Amino acid sequence: MAGARGCPQAGTGERALAELLLEFSRAQYRAKDGGGGGAGSSAKVERIEKRCLELFGRDYCYSLIQNVNGEICGHYPRQIVFLEYESTDRERNMFESTVQVSKLQDLINRSKMARCRGRFVCPVILYKGKHVCRSATLAGWGELYGRTGYNYIFSGGSDDAWADTEDLSEEDSAFRNADSQLFDKVRGHDIKLLRYLSVRYICDLMVENKKVKFGLNVTSSEKVDKAQRYADFTLLSIPYPGCEFFKEYKDRDYRAEGLVFNWKQDYVDAPLSIPVSLTRSLNIDWSEYQSWDLVQQTQNYLKLLISLINGDDDSGLLVHCISGWDRTPLFVALLRLSLWADGLIHASLEPAEILYLTVAYDWFLFGHMLVDRLSKGEEIFFFCFNFLKHITSEEFSAVKLQRRKSLLPGFTVEEICMLKQRDRGSTTSLSSDFSLVLESSPGAAGSFTSEAVELMPAGAQTQAAWRKSRTSSPQTVLWSRTPQSEDRPPYQEAKSSSSSSSNHSDTFLRVGSSPLEVPKPRLVPVAGRESRLEEVRSAFLATYSSTIGLKAAPSSPSGALGGLLEQFARGVGLRGSSSTL
Repeated sequence: MAGARGCPQAGTGERALAELLLEFSRAQYRAKDGGGGGAGSSAKVERIEKRCLELFGRDYCYSLIQNVNGEICGHYPRQIVFLEYESTDRERNMFESTVQVSKLQDLINRSKMARCRGRFVCPVILYKGKHVCRSATLAGWGELYGRTGYNYIFSGGSDDAWADTEDLSEEDSAFRNADSQLFDKVRGHDIKLLRYLSVRYICDLMVENKKVKFGLNVTSSEKVDKAQRYADFTLLSIPYPGCEFFKEYKDRDYRAEGLVFNWKQDYVDAPLSIPVSLTRSLNIDWSEYQSWDLVQQTQNYLKLLISLINGDDDSGLLVHCISGWDRTPLFVALLRLSLWADGLIHASLEPAEILYLTVAYDWFLFGHMLVDRLSKGEEIFFFCFNFLKHITSEEFSAVKLQRRKSLLPGFTVEEICMLKQRDRGSTTSLSSDFSLVLESSPGAAGSFTSEAVELMPAGAQTQAAWRKSRTSSPQTVLWSRTPQSEDRPPYQEAKSSSSSSSNHSDTFLRVGSSPLEVPKPRLVPVAGRESRLEEVRSAFLATYSSTIGLKAAPSSPSGALGGLLEQFARGVGLRGSSSTL
């Protein structure tokens, strides 16, 4: 169905946002319960859902994927928006769908078992005809064969028993060897959905390779899929702290500067791994990621996502963490707000409206557990909107990236080496402390294996040993540094896929994959970008402090209401000259 146009000021002001935040802080959204509990709550949730559709309809024509009683996923919206193309008023009145919704819904139903809690790959942002998608990570043996797996099969997709997953018996363990075909089938449907959505880049925010609970691998991830089913996709491992880390953020008076995650914890085993070709234009020293504070890490990851979705190809992007309701909405929301601030998406929405849409759709309707997080002081939701002041500059603008690409055409690695040789008189040096080694071989590309490139000590003997012990891949790049005293996990730059997933042949065809021509988005100057984001942040802080900020006060360990409120006001910039983060 087409997106209906809403009244320009239809309930997206301060009062509507306050109602939304209060409902959000009361209970987690559950599709099968009408969004919450009780008649009054249900009516409020219906208003929230309706407003989201109105706001999407201002700038897009869309179809709806029905999830009325949570049949597909219990913590996804009851009506999931599938944005098809940007539109004018006239085009909305003449809307013709470019997709076969029934086939898409069938594909989703088949693919949902592949992901933790049934949180399948779902498109949420449309930019330049490309989908930005979100999901949970891949389900593991524990979920497929434990209690939850059987619930999926026999109870129509209920996902609430995941937390009660039990250890596998010896009989269950036999299935691991006897029934690997189930993984082929389930993940095969997941891959079909990714291809249908033209997703190429998969960004994994997990700090683990697999999530372990009670000694059992309860989830997996694309980067450790032993059968390399996801080899045709470009995989990026960009580990980011989980929601627990944000209690430290709150305990530090909501100050993110200087707050560095402890990467040496036992459960942290996922290295940073990014294809070399995707890092050249960003001017970021990725080898230093373990020393970044929370501000730097979030900024650099956002720059990477903007660069990916702003590329010249037609490839979409998937972002996920474990369950897909903490770190995932953080980056989805920041990406939506950043592109909006540039005038590139949701061009007709005012700051109050894009704020409402982002809180309601990206966070609330996709099941973020705000009640639980507030009770534990894990304020990742608050961090998201307070962080907007750190991305106001031009360096986060997709418009600037477009200009840069038009002025600086891409260079190959060989060309860069030639330039460095000419400028510095060296055949190997790219900088004072890095060396570059190029190798060629017919190795497979596209997945995280032992062939990924690691940060390791420089020197001819080390590089020779590395070559001898590993199977090199086409144009593998080894970044080497002077040895450091501290013991760090390896930093990896992974291989980029040799072929785009959208080019892979498949019997499931996407109807109308080429979007209609649309009006050019309005571009916003840098000063406009800054003021727009600051207006969103200010509106959020004002409403949050009068609703959730007060409500969270009794959870203070000291029980001092006034002290916590003063801490909150001081930390978020509502009090005194020392308010900046």
